[in-house]
Amino acid sequence: MTTVQLSERVQRVKPSATIAVSSLAREMRAAGRDVLSLSAGEPDFDTPKHVCAAAVRAMESGDTRYTAADGTPALKQAICNKFERDNGLDFEPGQISVGAGAKQVLYNVCAAVLNPGDEAIVLAPYWVSYPDIVKLCDGEPVVVSAGLDAGYKVTPEQIEEAITERTRLIFFNTPNNPTGVSYTRAELEALGEVLAAHEQVLAVSDDIYEHIYWGDEPWLTPAQVWTGMQDRIVTINGVSKAFAMTGWRIGYAAAQVDLVNAMRKLCSQSTSNPCSISQAAAAAALEGDQSILATMRDAFRERYEYMYEAVNALPGMRCPPAQGAFYVFADAREAIRDKGLNNDTQMAELILSEAEVALVPGAAFGAEGHLRFSFACGMDDLKEAVRRIGKLLA
Repeated sequence: MTTVQLSERVQRVKPSATIAVSSLAREMRAAGRDVLSLSAGEPDFDTPKHVCAAAVRAMESGDTRYTAADGTPALKQAICNKFERDNGLDFEPGQISVGAGAKQVLYNVCAAVLNPGDEAIVLAPYWVSYPDIVKLCDGEPVVVSAGLDAGYKVTPEQIEEAITERTRLIFFNTPNNPTGVSYTRAELEALGEVLAAHEQVLAVSDDIYEHIYWGDEPWLTPAQVWTGMQDRIVTINGVSKAFAMTGWRIGYAAAQVDLVNAMRKLCSQSTSNPCSISQAAAAAALEGDQSILATMRDAFRERYEYMYEAVNALPGMRCPPAQGAFYVFADAREAIRDKGLNNDTQMAELILSEAEVALVPGAAFGAEGHLRFSFACGMDDLKEAVRRIGKLLA
């Protein structure tokens, strides 16, 4: 068989570790193993009925053809309405780009902005795809790390030190995947003061966990705080987490018109439009009954309160308080040493093989020696998973 010579670009990137672990857990269950997966990055709720009904109406009315490459007028208006209602931000439909999930939109931003050798600052712990999306777009990820003692939050001084003349992007994600921590207004203001002095840098705010938040202060997206930088902020969101619509694949960005136009060009030559039916469903989600937001938030907060105490009680595990998302992120270095292991990947493999619980190793998030526990599953599964891990580590 002839060997295909793969591009240097694709050889620079890794497969998504979170998808890989979830897939392995499914394969083990299919083979008869009683695996509990605490690796999932999606809500365990069903998409609201009125959203599904909107999709059926779209199919029955013939909305099954091509749409505009970067989203229908109806969905773009619904997104503008969402920003005004939830965030007090004023956008026009021409400032909105819709894609096949927030991941695709993030990729489009990078492809539209980065030239070979340009740098993008990634704050660690980070969502697994940020560095590799940058690499796919011929950019260079520059990782700025914050550990447990800093609450997994970077300082303005760290950002200032990381910015060079080649820096074009910086990614923010709050509440954060994998840590669940969220930046306060004061912290965002301090970071904004640094970025304001570097006009070549675009700030990309990934707000996908906006509505899964229970912090003491009101949640804020950077565009609400950095009011003098509106043309340099890209605000990304989607319906996957908030409305339990991960498989529908609709994400969106709000940005200056020139960038949105460039992203539309990329859509027209790559994906074409997002699924027309999913777009109708997303518009219904954003414009319709919003009660699922509180229902899911309250359920996830209850699970978080259990998991925060339970994981911190496991031998050799420490995790900080979180303000949102559906993860706790444990510093497991002591547990790894106690088991005579070398790293978090070996620990995750041991827990999967011996306790039959799937976790994602922290190295995937730029934080070696850690483990991510997802609580996007029922409380009974969470309690059983903690029991199994505790028995293994005892």
